[in-house]
Amino acid sequence: MTVEPNSNDRAKRRRVRKDAALKRAEILLEVSRRCAARNDLDSVLVELVTLTSRALDCDRGTLFLNDPTTGELYSRVAQGDLTREIRILNTSGIAGYVFQNGEPIHVEDPYSDPRFNSSIDERTGYKTRNIICVPVRNMADEIIGVMQSLNKHHGPFIEEDIELLAEMTTQAAVALQSLQFVEQMQRLRDKEMAFLELVSDINQEFDLSRLLQRVVAETTRMLNSERATIFMYDSSTQTLFSRVAAGGEIAEIRFPAHLGIAGTVFTSGESTNIPYAYADLRFNPSFDRQTGFFTRSILAVPIINKNGAVIGVTQVLNKKGGVFTDEDEQRLKAFTAQVAIALENSKLFDDVQRMKSYNDSILASMSNGVITLDPADKVVTCNGASERIWEIDGSWIGQKLSGLTGADTHWIVERVAAAKTSHTTEYFPDANITLGAVTRSVNLSVMPLLAAEGDKELGAMLMFEDISNEKRMKSTMSRYMDPAIAAQMLDGEASDILGGVNAEATVMFTDVRGFTTITEEYGAQGTVSFLNEYFTLMVECITQHGGMLDKFIGDAIMACFGLPVAHDDDPDRATKAAINMIKELWAWNEARRERGLKTVDMGIGLNTDMVVSGNIGSPKRMDYTVIGDGVNLASRLESACKAYSARILASESTVSKLKGTYRLRDIDLVVVKGKTQPVRVYEILDYHDSKTFPNLMDVVNYFGAAMESYRKADFITAERNFKKCLELNPEDGLSATYVSRCQYLATHAPEGDWTGVWVMKEK
Repeated sequence: MTVEPNSNDRAKRRRVRKDAALKRAEILLEVSRRCAARNDLDSVLVELVTLTSRALDCDRGTLFLNDPTTGELYSRVAQGDLTREIRILNTSGIAGYVFQNGEPIHVEDPYSDPRFNSSIDERTGYKTRNIICVPVRNMADEIIGVMQSLNKHHGPFIEEDIELLAEMTTQAAVALQSLQFVEQMQRLRDKEMAFLELVSDINQEFDLSRLLQRVVAETTRMLNSERATIFMYDSSTQTLFSRVAAGGEIAEIRFPAHLGIAGTVFTSGESTNIPYAYADLRFNPSFDRQTGFFTRSILAVPIINKNGAVIGVTQVLNKKGGVFTDEDEQRLKAFTAQVAIALENSKLFDDVQRMKSYNDSILASMSNGVITLDPADKVVTCNGASERIWEIDGSWIGQKLSGLTGADTHWIVERVAAAKTSHTTEYFPDANITLGAVTRSVNLSVMPLLAAEGDKELGAMLMFEDISNEKRMKSTMSRYMDPAIAAQMLDGEASDILGGVNAEATVMFTDVRGFTTITEEYGAQGTVSFLNEYFTLMVECITQHGGMLDKFIGDAIMACFGLPVAHDDDPDRATKAAINMIKELWAWNEARRERGLKTVDMGIGLNTDMVVSGNIGSPKRMDYTVIGDGVNLASRLESACKAYSARILASESTVSKLKGTYRLRDIDLVVVKGKTQPVRVYEILDYHDSKTFPNLMDVVNYFGAAMESYRKADFITAERNFKKCLELNPEDGLSATYVSRCQYLATHAPEGDWTGVWVMKEK
């Protein structure tokens, strides 16, 4: 039987509905009032999240707005732990589903719903129990985002909750869309102001390196990318070059102007927008492999000057949050059009500066003296060789030539005038010239200086070649021998060395460990710079102890002690030089390590023996050097440093002739590659201190006892003593090598009579 509600019940329900409607109207009114009171998007987001969470009696809420440029939903605030901006694709998760379908959803068990992304809960420790999510629509019924609420406090979400959430977001949609538009306009305005400021700065900058740095930084920021590079065209070499790259440490790179994506843009004059770099056959991934950078997307546009010629390429990599758009391409084109004139002018200025620096470097490096004069015969430049020849310190700059010449040298002024009139060079060999208070015998050349565009006179140049007896002899002899030897010959100390002689000498070979890595990572220029710095330190150690640099062999050094002039302590000199070389290398490594540069190690081999020294070569090219078995053995000992974990190895012939006392140990009887007789080899340890080799002398003593047992074929006792060495210094690689060798020999007895000789299979 149906019971009809009485009038009191009906009235009560009407009051409840009326109260609910009034409460909802108040909530919506509060949403409108609070959103209208805020003038920025972030504040409105905070207010809306707070109001919805309170009205629905839930833990937290998140409002996602759609970014149509990237196809992402983004949120800047969320109650609880997630307070920073997050972005997700507008097709992913529950929020993406609601945005795409436009229908609200209610999820009672999120963890069983495949659309739910549980990774956020896992990171934050939060437990999502239930979710409602509704689309946010504007007045035109367009979806501009989604709003979701999590974890109802009392019971599950109901249909009225979904309706209220939808109405609240609709109420705020106008303010949200308006402020979103205002924010976009502000960002565009900021970009335009930065653009105008940059163009203004560029017009005042002439230094190419600083200009490129500024343009790269602004391009990277303006397009919200990870890296940008400006490539300029060098017509003299037909290459594209870059001096800076945002996000990396590239000093200057060059490549042919037609190669790669930048080369394609340069030769075609057309822009290129590549969303997936590795899918494009023109992309060269080798640079990524070298630097560890991963290129995702590329935008490259040509830099065109006012005459329509392509003078370079601007390349931008990896748009943050997506791919480069047509708007990005147009902005970059507009930007490069504005900076093209400044870049071209700076490039011309840089070319002039480089040419000036090149000419200055030539003058500074010349052994001949050079003085340039202006049209009034006043001194403009005076290179270092001139200052040495005429014993001056730059005080001639601005003085007239006639005021510098001696009484017997006024004829030079006349010859300068004649050369400027005839536009020809005049040459005066073996001329005795007095300039200032100094007289020299020189070969003199007088040359007019003319403008490139015609016969306009710029002045004159005087070139002096000092041909005093010492200079003449050194110049002749240095063509086929070490300059140091030439100097000794001039002093009468080595008059017989040219004919070839047998003499005892201590030969040194050195080699760099880890040099291959240096060449691979540093490239040609970096490798040359590294070697120059390394060789400077090592050669200084050699010459300080009276050694003679024989030659450089790649990264190796060959030197002799006892030639061309012998000393009674040449083995000691070689040993001390080797010790200092290791110490200098360690100090250099420490300085390089502090600068974040790579470090290297080295090995040194020393051998004292009779060698043949003299001129070896052809009539057109001769070198003073040494040859013989003693040289080869020194080279083999240097190579053996690797096998014995050593840095300095010396033969018995060297050690037996040492006059000083050194910390060393007898490490083996070795038959090196190419020899049949064993050689006793010693390791020099004097470069170590207590930190680099703890308990050194105790290790040496145990090592000596171990070697005695080893040579008697008592490998068990030898192994025990070698292990004691390792207990005292666990880093002693040589002792570790002998432990392994003893363990092997103990189980694989050597054939025949054991002599303790080890045959090396490699050089």
